[in-house]
Amino acid sequence: MTIPSTIKSLLAFDFGTQSIGVATGQRLVGTASVLPPIKARDGIPNWDVIADIIKEWQPDAFVVGIPCNMDGTESEMSRRARKFGNRLHGRFNKPWFPMDERLSSFEAKQYAAELGHKGDYAAKPIDSLAAQLILETWLALHPI
Repeated sequence: MTIPSTIKSLLAFDFGTQSIGVATGQRLVGTASVLPPIKARDGIPNWDVIADIIKEWQPDAFVVGIPCNMDGTESEMSRRARKFGNRLHGRFNKPWFPMDERLSSFEAKQYAAELGHKGDYAAKPIDSLAAQLILETWLALHPI
């Protein structure tokens, strides 16, 4: 898939039913940074919070992590994450790109441990760190 060069800044989301991780990144430098996660109720976020984030960061597009099974097949969470991506597109009229996120939460937990995280993920959620890793992977695959 060829990504237009006009898409330079992105927001990435690690979809979850209780919390949605968020990260921002730039294709020019290929880096991403975490933003505070968004609370969700059964996968439904407060869309006004997302609108505020979009207004602040002005992304050209979105990346949504798709939690595929280890064999590459889609799960119920995959379908829900795709639905979330479609809703982002419908509400904010910006393209979205799916990104296979297998093992992103596992990798985020390992990375958090390296940073001294003690494993209390309720107190310090890793959702946005997972979104950062998802976006960094996408950026590496789609440089300008």
